[in-house]
Amino acid sequence: MSKPKRVVITGLGALSPLGNTVEDFWDNLTNGVSGAARITHFDPSEFRTHFACELQDFDPADYLEHNMIRRSDPYSQYALVAADQAIEDSGIDFDDMDPFDTGVIWGSGQGGMHTFEEEVKNYAENDYTPRFNPFFVPKLIINMAPGLISMKYGLMGINYATVSACATSNTAIMDALNYIRWGKAKVMITGGSEAGITESSFGGFSAMRAMSQRNDDPKHASRPFDKDRDGFVMGEGAASLVLEEYEHAKARGATIYGEVAGAAMTADAYHMTATHPEGKGATVAMKQALDDSDLNPEDVDHLNTHATSTPVGDISETKAISNVFGENPDHLYITATKSMTGHLLGAAGAIEAIASIKAITDGVIPPTINTENIDEEIPSGLQIVLGEAIEKEVDVVMSNTFGFGGHNGIVVFKKV
Repeated sequence: MSKPKRVVITGLGALSPLGNTVEDFWDNLTNGVSGAARITHFDPSEFRTHFACELQDFDPADYLEHNMIRRSDPYSQYALVAADQAIEDSGIDFDDMDPFDTGVIWGSGQGGMHTFEEEVKNYAENDYTPRFNPFFVPKLIINMAPGLISMKYGLMGINYATVSACATSNTAIMDALNYIRWGKAKVMITGGSEAGITESSFGGFSAMRAMSQRNDDPKHASRPFDKDRDGFVMGEGAASLVLEEYEHAKARGATIYGEVAGAAMTADAYHMTATHPEGKGATVAMKQALDDSDLNPEDVDHLNTHATSTPVGDISETKAISNVFGENPDHLYITATKSMTGHLLGAAGAIEAIASIKAITDGVIPPTINTENIDEEIPSGLQIVLGEAIEKEVDVVMSNTFGFGGHNGIVVFKKV
Protein backbone atom coordinates (compact mmCIF):
# COMPACT_ATOMS: atom_id res chain seq x y z
CA MET A 1 0.00 0.00 0.00
CA SER A 2 1.37 3.39 -0.98
CA LYS A 3 2.20 5.94 1.70
CA PRO A 4 -0.63 8.48 2.31
CA LYS A 5 -0.06 11.82 0.62
CA ARG A 6 0.71 14.86 2.75
CA VAL A 7 -2.00 17.51 2.94
CA VAL A 8 -1.31 21.21 3.45
CA ILE A 9 -3.38 24.38 3.88
CA THR A 10 -2.95 26.96 1.13
CA GLY A 11 -5.96 29.23 1.56
CA LEU A 12 -8.00 30.69 4.43
CA GLY A 13 -11.31 32.53 4.61
CA ALA A 14 -13.36 33.74 7.57
CA LEU A 15 -16.67 35.48 8.15
CA SER A 16 -17.10 35.83 11.90
CA PRO A 17 -18.60 37.87 14.74
CA LEU A 18 -15.10 39.32 15.19
CA GLY A 19 -14.62 40.41 11.59
CA ASN A 20 -15.44 39.59 8.00
CA THR A 21 -11.90 38.72 6.95
CA VAL A 22 -9.23 36.44 8.38
CA GLU A 23 -7.13 39.46 9.28
CA ASP A 24 -9.88 41.25 11.22
CA PHE A 25 -10.97 38.03 12.93
CA TRP A 26 -7.43 37.23 14.06
CA ASP A 27 -6.68 40.77 15.19
CA ASN A 28 -9.77 40.92 17.39
CA LEU A 29 -9.28 37.36 18.66
CA THR A 30 -5.72 37.97 19.78
CA ASN A 31 -6.77 41.24 21.41
CA GLY A 32 -9.45 39.58 23.49
CA VAL A 33 -12.48 41.25 21.89
CA SER A 34 -15.91 39.80 22.59
CA GLY A 35 -18.45 39.61 19.76
CA ALA A 36 -21.46 39.29 22.06
CA ALA A 37 -24.27 41.87 22.09
CA ARG A 38 -28.07 42.06 22.19
CA ILE A 39 -29.64 40.35 19.20
CA THR A 40 -30.67 42.53 16.25
CA HIS A 41 -32.01 39.82 13.90
CA PHE A 42 -35.29 39.66 15.85
CA ASP A 43 -36.75 40.81 19.16
CA PRO A 44 -35.39 38.36 21.75
CA SER A 45 -37.22 39.79 24.76
CA GLU A 46 -39.60 36.82 25.09
CA PHE A 47 -36.71 34.38 25.45
CA ARG A 48 -34.57 33.69 28.50
CA THR A 49 -31.47 34.83 26.58
CA HIS A 50 -31.37 38.15 24.72
CA PHE A 51 -27.91 38.18 23.16
CA ALA A 52 -25.62 36.36 20.74
CA CYS A 53 -22.50 36.82 18.61
CA GLU A 54 -23.94 38.07 15.31
CA LEU A 55 -22.02 39.03 12.20
CA GLN A 56 -21.32 42.75 12.13
CA ASP A 57 -21.63 45.03 9.09
CA PHE A 58 -22.37 42.12 6.78
CA ASP A 59 -24.51 42.74 3.70
CA PRO A 60 -24.64 39.84 1.21
CA ALA A 61 -25.16 42.37 -1.59
CA ASP A 62 -21.56 43.48 -1.06
CA TYR A 63 -20.40 40.01 -2.12
CA LEU A 64 -23.08 38.21 -4.12
CA GLU A 65 -25.34 38.89 -7.08
CA HIS A 66 -29.03 39.61 -6.47
CA ASN A 67 -30.25 36.33 -7.98
CA MET A 68 -27.89 34.29 -5.80
CA ILE A 69 -29.10 36.10 -2.68
CA ARG A 70 -32.72 35.51 -3.64
CA ARG A 71 -32.15 31.81 -4.27
CA SER A 72 -29.95 30.96 -1.28
CA ASP A 73 -30.24 30.84 2.49
CA PRO A 74 -27.86 32.94 4.61
CA TYR A 75 -25.92 29.83 5.66
CA SER A 76 -25.07 29.22 1.97
CA GLN A 77 -24.29 32.90 1.45
CA TYR A 78 -21.83 32.78 4.35
CA ALA A 79 -20.30 29.65 2.84
CA LEU A 80 -19.83 31.26 -0.56
CA VAL A 81 -18.19 34.36 0.91
CA ALA A 82 -15.76 32.41 3.11
CA ALA A 83 -14.91 29.98 0.29
CA ASP A 84 -14.32 32.88 -2.11
CA GLN A 85 -11.86 34.38 0.36
CA ALA A 86 -10.01 31.11 0.82
CA ILE A 87 -9.81 30.37 -2.90
CA GLU A 88 -8.56 33.88 -3.67
CA ASP A 89 -6.05 33.60 -0.84
CA SER A 90 -4.76 30.30 -2.23
CA GLY A 91 -3.98 31.84 -5.62
CA ILE A 92 -5.14 28.67 -7.33
CA ASP A 93 -6.23 28.77 -10.97
CA PHE A 94 -8.83 26.08 -11.59
CA ASP A 95 -8.52 26.63 -15.35
CA ASP A 96 -5.13 24.94 -15.11
CA MET A 97 -6.61 21.85 -13.41
CA ASP A 98 -8.79 18.89 -14.28
CA PRO A 99 -12.16 19.87 -12.73
CA PHE A 100 -12.51 16.36 -11.30
CA ASP A 101 -9.36 16.83 -9.22
CA THR A 102 -10.98 19.41 -6.93
CA GLY A 103 -13.91 18.80 -4.61
CA VAL A 104 -15.91 20.50 -1.87
CA ILE A 105 -16.83 19.04 1.50
CA TRP A 106 -18.73 21.51 3.63
CA GLY A 107 -20.48 21.31 6.97
CA SER A 108 -23.49 22.91 8.64
CA GLY A 109 -25.31 21.72 11.72
CA GLN A 110 -28.69 23.23 10.85
CA GLY A 111 -28.60 24.41 7.25
CA GLY A 112 -31.31 26.75 6.01
CA MET A 113 -33.03 27.71 9.26
CA HIS A 114 -33.91 31.19 7.99
CA THR A 115 -35.63 29.66 4.98
CA PHE A 116 -37.46 27.03 7.03
CA GLU A 117 -38.76 29.59 9.49
CA GLU A 118 -39.84 32.09 6.82
CA GLU A 119 -41.68 29.54 4.70
CA VAL A 120 -43.52 27.90 7.58
CA LYS A 121 -44.58 31.32 8.93
CA ASN A 122 -45.85 32.34 5.49
CA TYR A 123 -47.77 29.05 5.23
CA ALA A 124 -49.47 29.64 8.58
CA GLU A 125 -50.19 33.32 7.93
CA ASN A 126 -51.90 32.47 4.62
CA ASP A 127 -54.43 30.12 6.25
CA TYR A 128 -52.24 27.14 5.48
CA THR A 129 -52.55 27.67 1.75
CA PRO A 130 -49.71 25.79 0.02
CA ARG A 131 -47.89 28.73 -1.52
CA PHE A 132 -44.36 27.62 -0.82
CA ASN A 133 -41.47 29.24 -2.64
CA PRO A 134 -40.16 26.89 -5.37
CA PHE A 135 -36.69 27.45 -3.90
CA PHE A 136 -37.80 26.33 -0.43
CA VAL A 137 -36.15 22.92 -0.56
CA PRO A 138 -32.97 23.94 -2.46
CA LYS A 139 -32.42 26.80 -0.01
CA LEU A 140 -33.09 24.62 3.02
CA ILE A 141 -30.96 21.52 2.45
CA ILE A 142 -27.51 21.35 4.00
CA ASN A 143 -25.72 19.99 0.92
CA MET A 144 -26.61 23.08 -1.12
CA ALA A 145 -23.65 25.05 0.26
CA PRO A 146 -20.99 22.74 -1.23
CA GLY A 147 -23.12 22.43 -4.34
CA LEU A 148 -23.17 26.21 -4.87
CA ILE A 149 -19.43 26.50 -4.29
CA SER A 150 -18.77 23.79 -6.86
CA MET A 151 -21.09 25.42 -9.41
CA LYS A 152 -19.44 28.80 -9.04
CA TYR A 153 -15.97 27.42 -9.78
CA GLY A 154 -16.82 24.43 -11.96
CA LEU A 155 -15.43 21.92 -9.45
CA MET A 156 -16.57 18.44 -10.45
CA GLY A 157 -14.82 16.24 -7.88
CA ILE A 158 -16.08 14.85 -4.58
CA ASN A 159 -18.93 16.99 -3.28
CA TYR A 160 -21.12 16.58 -0.22
CA ALA A 161 -22.03 17.95 3.21
CA THR A 162 -21.28 16.65 6.69
CA VAL A 163 -23.53 16.93 9.73
CA SER A 164 -22.35 16.00 13.22
CA ALA A 165 -23.79 18.90 15.23
CA CYS A 166 -21.00 21.01 16.72
CA ALA A 167 -18.33 18.60 15.47
CA THR A 168 -19.52 19.15 11.89
CA SER A 169 -16.68 21.30 10.53
CA ASN A 170 -13.98 19.04 11.92
CA THR A 171 -15.76 16.11 10.26
CA ALA A 172 -15.65 17.99 6.95
CA ILE A 173 -11.95 18.82 7.35
CA MET A 174 -11.15 15.22 8.25
CA ASP A 175 -12.98 13.85 5.22
CA ALA A 176 -11.29 16.37 2.91
CA LEU A 177 -7.92 15.41 4.40
CA ASN A 178 -8.48 11.73 3.77
CA TYR A 179 -9.65 12.06 0.17
CA ILE A 180 -6.44 13.89 -0.68
CA ARG A 181 -4.37 11.38 1.31
CA TRP A 182 -5.90 8.55 -0.68
CA GLY A 183 -5.17 10.21 -3.99
CA LYS A 184 -8.84 10.80 -4.80
CA ALA A 185 -8.38 14.57 -5.08
CA LYS A 186 -5.58 17.11 -5.39
CA VAL A 187 -7.44 20.06 -3.88
CA MET A 188 -10.41 20.22 -1.52
CA ILE A 189 -12.41 23.26 -0.44
CA THR A 190 -13.70 22.60 3.06
CA GLY A 191 -15.10 24.35 6.11
CA GLY A 192 -18.46 25.11 7.64
CA SER A 193 -21.16 27.75 7.96
CA GLU A 194 -24.05 28.42 10.29
CA ALA A 195 -26.85 31.00 10.29
CA GLY A 196 -28.72 29.76 13.33
CA ILE A 197 -29.60 33.00 15.09
CA THR A 198 -33.28 32.72 14.19
CA GLU A 199 -36.32 32.67 16.46
CA SER A 200 -36.89 28.92 16.12
CA SER A 201 -33.28 27.82 16.48
CA PHE A 202 -32.49 30.30 19.23
CA GLY A 203 -35.76 29.57 20.97
CA GLY A 204 -35.04 25.86 20.96
CA PHE A 205 -31.67 26.27 22.62
CA SER A 206 -33.19 28.76 25.05
CA ALA A 207 -35.88 26.26 26.03
CA MET A 208 -33.13 23.73 26.77
CA ARG A 209 -31.51 26.28 29.13
CA ALA A 210 -28.28 25.60 27.24
CA MET A 211 -27.37 29.27 26.73
CA SER A 212 -26.09 31.87 29.14
CA GLN A 213 -28.72 34.17 30.61
CA ARG A 214 -26.30 36.96 31.55
CA ASN A 215 -28.46 39.52 29.74
CA ASP A 216 -27.11 42.45 31.70
CA ASP A 217 -23.53 41.78 30.60
CA PRO A 218 -23.35 39.90 27.27
CA LYS A 219 -19.69 40.57 26.57
CA HIS A 220 -18.67 38.72 29.73
CA ALA A 221 -21.22 35.92 29.38
CA SER A 222 -19.06 33.31 27.68
CA ARG A 223 -16.60 32.32 30.40
CA PRO A 224 -15.21 28.82 29.80
CA PHE A 225 -13.87 26.96 32.84
CA ASP A 226 -15.18 29.65 35.23
CA LYS A 227 -17.10 28.50 38.29
CA ASP A 228 -19.88 30.98 37.45
CA ARG A 229 -20.38 29.95 33.81
CA ASP A 230 -24.03 29.39 32.94
CA GLY A 231 -24.15 28.28 29.31
CA PHE A 232 -22.91 29.04 25.83
CA VAL A 233 -23.37 32.12 23.66
CA MET A 234 -24.65 31.41 20.15
CA GLY A 235 -22.61 32.66 17.20
CA GLU A 236 -22.92 32.68 13.42
CA GLY A 237 -20.63 32.83 10.41
CA ALA A 238 -18.39 30.67 8.26
CA ALA A 239 -14.79 29.68 7.70
CA SER A 240 -13.07 27.94 4.82
CA LEU A 241 -9.77 26.19 4.17
CA VAL A 242 -8.20 25.18 0.89
CA LEU A 243 -6.51 21.82 1.45
CA GLU A 244 -4.00 20.70 -1.13
CA GLU A 245 -1.73 17.75 -1.80
CA TYR A 246 1.74 18.86 -0.72
CA GLU A 247 3.59 18.17 -3.99
CA HIS A 248 0.83 19.85 -6.00
CA ALA A 249 1.07 22.96 -3.80
CA LYS A 250 4.86 23.06 -4.08
CA ALA A 251 4.75 22.66 -7.84
CA ARG A 252 2.58 25.73 -8.31
CA GLY A 253 4.53 27.80 -5.77
CA ALA A 254 1.65 28.15 -3.32
CA THR A 255 1.98 29.79 0.07
CA ILE A 256 1.69 26.99 2.64
CA TYR A 257 0.25 27.92 6.03
CA GLY A 258 0.67 24.53 7.64
CA GLU A 259 -0.16 20.86 7.37
CA VAL A 260 -3.20 18.88 8.44
CA ALA A 261 -1.30 16.21 10.33
CA GLY A 262 -4.19 13.97 11.27
CA ALA A 263 -7.71 13.65 12.63
CA ALA A 264 -10.09 11.25 14.33
CA MET A 265 -13.70 10.80 15.42
CA THR A 266 -15.41 8.75 18.11
CA ALA A 267 -18.85 8.60 19.68
CA ASP A 268 -19.68 8.88 23.37
CA ALA A 269 -22.74 6.62 23.03
CA TYR A 270 -23.90 8.18 26.27
CA HIS A 271 -26.53 10.95 26.04
CA MET A 272 -28.40 13.00 23.43
CA THR A 273 -26.92 16.33 24.51
CA ALA A 274 -24.45 15.80 27.37
CA THR A 275 -20.84 14.76 26.94
CA HIS A 276 -19.53 11.68 28.72
CA PRO A 277 -18.81 12.86 32.29
CA GLU A 278 -15.32 11.38 32.30
CA GLY A 279 -14.58 12.37 28.70
CA LYS A 280 -14.27 8.76 27.60
CA GLY A 281 -15.01 9.27 23.90
CA ALA A 282 -13.05 12.52 23.75
CA THR A 283 -10.01 10.86 25.33
CA VAL A 284 -9.92 8.12 22.71
CA ALA A 285 -10.54 10.58 19.85
CA MET A 286 -7.60 12.76 20.93
CA LYS A 287 -5.32 9.72 21.25
CA GLN A 288 -6.40 8.44 17.83
CA ALA A 289 -5.83 11.86 16.26
CA LEU A 290 -2.28 11.90 17.64
CA ASP A 291 -1.69 8.38 16.33
CA ASP A 292 -3.04 9.40 12.94
CA SER A 293 -0.64 12.37 12.99
CA ASP A 294 2.32 10.18 14.02
CA LEU A 295 2.78 12.49 17.01
CA ASN A 296 3.06 12.08 20.77
CA PRO A 297 1.23 14.11 23.44
CA GLU A 298 4.42 16.01 24.28
CA ASP A 299 4.65 17.22 20.68
CA VAL A 300 1.50 19.37 21.01
CA ASP A 301 2.17 23.00 21.93
CA HIS A 302 -1.33 24.39 21.91
CA LEU A 303 -4.87 23.05 22.30
CA ASN A 304 -7.90 24.99 21.08
CA THR A 305 -10.63 23.50 23.24
CA HIS A 306 -14.28 23.00 22.43
CA ALA A 307 -15.06 24.64 25.82
CA THR A 308 -18.45 26.24 25.27
CA SER A 309 -18.89 27.60 28.82
CA THR A 310 -21.45 24.98 29.82
CA PRO A 311 -21.37 23.50 33.33
CA VAL A 312 -20.92 19.87 32.25
CA GLY A 313 -19.04 20.10 28.97
CA ASP A 314 -16.05 22.13 30.14
CA ILE A 315 -15.32 19.72 32.98
CA SER A 316 -15.57 16.54 30.91
CA GLU A 317 -13.29 18.00 28.23
CA THR A 318 -10.59 19.01 30.71
CA LYS A 319 -10.74 15.56 32.27
CA ALA A 320 -10.14 14.09 28.82
CA ILE A 321 -7.22 16.47 28.25
CA SER A 322 -5.63 15.30 31.50
CA ASN A 323 -6.22 11.68 30.47
CA VAL A 324 -4.24 12.27 27.27
CA PHE A 325 -1.60 14.81 28.26
CA GLY A 326 -1.13 14.08 31.95
CA GLU A 327 -1.94 16.05 35.07
CA ASN A 328 0.74 18.75 34.60
CA PRO A 329 1.44 19.21 30.88
CA ASP A 330 3.76 22.24 31.12
CA HIS A 331 4.32 22.23 27.36
CA LEU A 332 0.62 22.53 26.52
CA TYR A 333 -1.05 25.95 26.31
CA ILE A 334 -4.83 25.71 26.39
CA THR A 335 -7.32 28.30 25.17
CA ALA A 336 -11.07 28.64 24.57
CA THR A 337 -11.74 31.04 21.71
CA LYS A 338 -15.52 30.68 22.10
CA SER A 339 -15.14 33.13 24.97
CA MET A 340 -14.86 35.72 22.18
CA THR A 341 -16.58 34.30 19.09
CA GLY A 342 -19.43 32.57 20.83
CA HIS A 343 -20.35 29.09 19.63
CA LEU A 344 -20.74 28.89 15.85
CA LEU A 345 -22.31 25.42 16.13
CA GLY A 346 -21.60 23.58 12.87
CA ALA A 347 -19.08 26.23 11.85
CA ALA A 348 -17.18 26.13 15.15
CA GLY A 349 -14.50 23.68 14.03
CA ALA A 350 -13.80 25.68 10.88
CA ILE A 351 -13.35 29.05 12.59
CA GLU A 352 -11.23 27.39 15.27
CA ALA A 353 -9.14 25.75 12.55
CA ILE A 354 -8.34 29.24 11.29
CA ALA A 355 -7.34 30.26 14.82
CA SER A 356 -5.18 27.14 15.14
CA ILE A 357 -3.38 27.73 11.85
CA LYS A 358 -2.80 31.41 12.61
CA ALA A 359 -1.31 30.45 15.97
CA ILE A 360 1.27 28.42 14.04
CA THR A 361 2.04 31.04 11.40
CA ASP A 362 2.14 34.02 13.78
CA GLY A 363 3.52 32.41 16.94
CA VAL A 364 0.65 33.79 19.02
CA ILE A 365 -1.77 31.89 21.25
CA PRO A 366 -5.06 33.77 21.71
CA PRO A 367 -6.48 34.16 25.20
CA THR A 368 -9.49 32.84 27.04
CA ILE A 369 -11.36 35.94 28.23
CA ASN A 370 -13.88 36.46 31.06
CA THR A 371 -12.61 33.53 33.13
CA GLU A 372 -11.97 34.91 36.60
CA ASN A 373 -12.25 31.94 38.96
CA ILE A 374 -11.39 28.50 37.61
CA ASP A 375 -13.93 25.85 38.59
CA GLU A 376 -12.52 23.61 41.32
CA GLU A 377 -13.47 20.55 39.26
CA ILE A 378 -11.15 21.62 36.43
CA PRO A 379 -7.83 19.72 36.77
CA SER A 380 -5.47 22.20 38.44
CA GLY A 381 -2.37 21.27 36.43
CA LEU A 382 -3.73 22.49 33.09
CA GLN A 383 -2.11 25.65 31.70
CA ILE A 384 -4.99 27.82 30.48
CA VAL A 385 -4.08 31.09 28.74
CA LEU A 386 -6.19 33.72 30.51
CA GLY A 387 -6.84 37.37 29.79
CA GLU A 388 -4.17 38.17 27.22
CA ALA A 389 -2.59 36.44 24.24
CA ILE A 390 0.94 35.13 24.58
CA GLU A 391 3.72 35.02 22.03
CA LYS A 392 5.21 31.58 21.66
CA GLU A 393 6.57 29.41 18.88
CA VAL A 394 3.86 26.93 17.97
CA ASP A 395 4.63 23.83 15.92
CA VAL A 396 1.59 21.64 16.63
CA VAL A 397 -2.00 22.53 17.51
CA MET A 398 -4.87 20.21 18.40
CA SER A 399 -8.43 21.48 17.84
CA ASN A 400 -11.32 19.80 19.67
CA THR A 401 -15.01 19.74 18.75
CA PHE A 402 -17.88 17.83 20.34
CA GLY A 403 -21.52 17.69 19.25
CA PHE A 404 -25.00 16.74 20.40
CA GLY A 405 -25.46 13.05 19.72
CA GLY A 406 -22.09 12.26 21.28
CA HIS A 407 -19.89 13.15 18.30
CA ASN A 408 -16.20 13.84 19.02
CA GLY A 409 -14.11 15.32 16.20
CA ILE A 410 -10.42 16.16 16.61
CA VAL A 411 -8.03 17.69 14.05
CA VAL A 412 -4.28 18.21 14.45
CA PHE A 413 -2.37 20.91 12.54
CA LYS A 414 1.40 21.30 12.36
CA LYS A 415 4.07 23.59 10.96
CA VAL A 416 5.58 22.54 7.62
